[in-house]
Amino acid sequence: MTIPLIALVAGALVAGLAVGYFLRYIVTLGKKQSLEVTVKQILVDAKAEAQKVVEEAEKKASQRLEEVKREEREKASEHKRTEERLIKKDELLDRRQSDIDKEVEVLKGKIQEIKTAQERVAAMELEKMAELERIGGLTTEAAKEEIVATVQKSHEEDIIARLQKLEREGSERLDLKAKEILASTIQRLSSSTASDVMSTSVLIPSDEIKGKIIGKEGRNIRSFERAAGVELIVDDTPGTVLISAFDPIRRHIAKLALENLIADGRIQPARIEEMVEKAKGEIAKIIKDQGERAAYETGVFLDPKLVAVLGRLHFRTSYGQNVLQHSIEVAHIAGMLAEELKADVAVAKAGALLHDIGKALDHEVTGTHVDIGRRILQKFNVSEAVVKAMQSHHEEYEYETIESIIVQTADAISAGRPGARRDSVENYLKRLGDLEATANSFDGVEKSYAISAGREIRVFVTPEKIGDLAARDMARNIAKKIEDELKYPGEIKVVVIREHRVIEYAR
Repeated sequence: MTIPLIALVAGALVAGLAVGYFLRYIVTLGKKQSLEVTVKQILVDAKAEAQKVVEEAEKKASQRLEEVKREEREKASEHKRTEERLIKKDELLDRRQSDIDKEVEVLKGKIQEIKTAQERVAAMELEKMAELERIGGLTTEAAKEEIVATVQKSHEEDIIARLQKLEREGSERLDLKAKEILASTIQRLSSSTASDVMSTSVLIPSDEIKGKIIGKEGRNIRSFERAAGVELIVDDTPGTVLISAFDPIRRHIAKLALENLIADGRIQPARIEEMVEKAKGEIAKIIKDQGERAAYETGVFLDPKLVAVLGRLHFRTSYGQNVLQHSIEVAHIAGMLAEELKADVAVAKAGALLHDIGKALDHEVTGTHVDIGRRILQKFNVSEAVVKAMQSHHEEYEYETIESIIVQTADAISAGRPGARRDSVENYLKRLGDLEATANSFDGVEKSYAISAGREIRVFVTPEKIGDLAARDMARNIAKKIEDELKYPGEIKVVVIREHRVIEYAR
């Protein structure tokens, strides 16, 4: 029983395996067929898509080809039209050139005819004049002189009266026009006329501070004077120390340094030198700022180094008038006058702004401030037109341009404003009188004149008493006496003139 059962189970197992394998084969065969169908479908779809892409590409290529052919046809057509236009233009130019050539030939002929006619007219006039001279017995010039003399003799009074009337009317019109221009210029400029005085005194809060300034055995005051280059005057005047120096910038540096020392309270040689150096830096910055302000306000473009020299005028005064403010005012007035007179406004303003720049260094360099200013401008390559405009404002040089006259006029207007300068008429006349009296005190002086606002004195000597060498000695002695006895700003030019005249009369 066991063996048949095992055989039956084994047979059933083999039959199951066979059936399973068969079923698996059938399933696999079905999947394979399904995959083949799917792949075939994909291939069909791909071919269809490829065919569609190819057709679209062919269609686009065909359209693009048509567009390119159409563009080529249009360009060819345009080129043809352009060529036709150029041909027509060439033909038109040829015709115009031909017409011009004909007109030129006609004009040449007419010019030749005119020249021939002029020659004939000139020849006829010469013949006519020769005939008139032959008939009248006078040449043309002689006849002209005789007619003029006759008319002049018969109408001499009328001619003189007419000339005087024309001269008077012309002078009146010019004077009126000049007054209108000056009045308009002054009215257009609004500027302060307050006098400016750079104080050289420093307030001291107590006598204790004054003692510190002097220092032990005068050590501090000597250190201060050596570092600042000034002289301190400490007297019995309560609450004040005076600073004395010819250079206004050094004086102002000393004033600022002393005020800082007083505020600090520590007054000793090392601290003094430190404060003086600090004050120099602050003053240098003020000078630079003031120079740039002046150039910007007047619209004049200058070299930065020249601007620094210009800024030094902020600490310079002339009879109480601040020289930098005066220069700015003169520049504005000169610009307005130049505009009215149709002159060069830029040159007039630059010459006016720089006309007193020599005063920035006149305590350090010999010569008048005009000559110093000319050298400064030439060193910084300022244009010759500006130099000519500024150099004549005290009539030391000739007026070479209209701008030089404008600068001189503007300078006189600014200096002559009421209240602009402290110097009174009495003091001014006294100073001129003292100059003339000093020159007249020498033997052999015939007369003397102080001119150019006291900046020059001209001395006329008797030639029989004073020789050429003696005249040189006299000029030097007069200058020495003025230096010793008189107080004056700037520099005074002494001119000794020895003139010998011989007069005879023919009877």
